[in-house]
Amino acid sequence: MRTTIDRLLLAALLIAAGVALGTDARAERVKDIASVQGVRPNQLIGYGLVVGLDGSGDQTTQTPFTVQSITTMLSQLGVNLPPGTSLQLKNVAAVMVTAVLPAFAQPGQLLDVTVSSMGNAKSLRGGTLLFTPLKGADGRVYAVSQGNMIVGGAGAAQGGSSAQVNHLAAGRIPGGATVERNVPTPFLEGDYVQLELHTTDFTTARRLAEAINAGVGAGMAQALDGRVVRIAAPRGSNERVSFLAQLEDLSVDVAASPARVIINARTGSVVMNQSVRLEPSAVAHGNLSISISSTPVISQPGAFSTGGTTVVTEKTEIQIKQDGGQLNMLEPGAKLADVVKALNSIGATPQDLLSILQALRAAGALRAELEII
Repeated sequence: MRTTIDRLLLAALLIAAGVALGTDARAERVKDIASVQGVRPNQLIGYGLVVGLDGSGDQTTQTPFTVQSITTMLSQLGVNLPPGTSLQLKNVAAVMVTAVLPAFAQPGQLLDVTVSSMGNAKSLRGGTLLFTPLKGADGRVYAVSQGNMIVGGAGAAQGGSSAQVNHLAAGRIPGGATVERNVPTPFLEGDYVQLELHTTDFTTARRLAEAINAGVGAGMAQALDGRVVRIAAPRGSNERVSFLAQLEDLSVDVAASPARVIINARTGSVVMNQSVRLEPSAVAHGNLSISISSTPVISQPGAFSTGGTTVVTEKTEIQIKQDGGQLNMLEPGAKLADVVKALNSIGATPQDLLSILQALRAAGALRAELEII
């Protein structure tokens, strides 16, 4: 009887421990943290012309490439312009066309394209993109694009005054490109497939291999490094697709991210993750401000004097003010909320916080990696 009670107590403790651990762990699906090596999109780019603009096209005297493109296009269509012809067009704009070719895209599939002006066109609203080949990094044509554009903006100008809403120099064509050639992928080559983690982490790579071995079969997965996990996979296309579909739904306990503070020096934005820790420290921060004011002073000769001239001088005043920096004690923080509370107690602006965080990191009080973007 005593043995049975002990076993029940042990089982209850294990269940409680499992619940507690499950609360702290971040279980995510494999498809959310990794991708299959070699299965990726490809960027496409092309140069084309947009016609049908309402007088808002390129100024051809300043964009000679637009005129050259029109002349070349007309010659291919059987229209030969006399040599030395000066074209003054207002309804045409030279553009760059970009698209993303997804993995396994097949001929005939439609893609969305982005059309961006490369000249001095005022607006692409209402324009039509002419036949434009889209090339990949290897110089081969993988899609062709043509169609009417959607520009999410509006603008008007008259008599030197203008008003504009949103951006008018770029637009989209939903389904505006047709795939003409597919890109071969190494998906069915070899006896293995490799999963690549989106973020390098040795702990997560080990846990991913363990989850696959436990959910699919022992010894099938092997972590090669902190980013790549190699898995033995069936050779047939149908069997390999079914195998990867099974892998994508597996849950993996992702390791906590390393402590990191992201600083945007241009905007003053500061972002930190939940792993940031703060050791006991003291901070004194004072603001230094310099004010320069200049006042014009006019000196005129007397009312009845002769030969005098009016002189304009400036009276400059320079003031230097430094606010007293009180030494503030920062309490240690083991949670993100405690760190935020301690930093807010300083009363510094976001721009001042950039310098304070760097000083705390140099002093060893901030347990995090600083990354400036």
